[in-house]
Amino acid sequence: MKFYTVLLMCFISSHFVFAQKPIEKPNGHYTYQIIKAKSNTFGYEIFCDKKKIIHQPNIPALKGNAGFKTKERARIVAKLVIKKITKGQMPPTVSVEEMKKLNALD
Repeated sequence: MKFYTVLLMCFISSHFVFAQKPIEKPNGHYTYQIIKAKSNTFGYEIFCDKKKIIHQPNIPALKGNAGFKTKERARIVAKLVIKKITKGQMPPTVSVEEMKKLNALD
């Protein structure tokens, strides 16, 4: 299944960030990296074939700039995002309910 040019827009810390190039192949090699965020919290970055495609320093779907309390919680959500991308879901939105179900939120 081919993906056509799509403008990926993510709302991150009250700023709009636009991807340089659209993701055209959901079957690329995806990896993640846990990053430090504000106030001793954690976020994640997603890479496709070693190119950063998502920078998420805060918890998605929640107001504010807080990151995850633990690296493990950030890791759980990063893996969920990769799973959504490889299934062709763009943008790979994550809901509060999904994160609670995976024990990534209190």
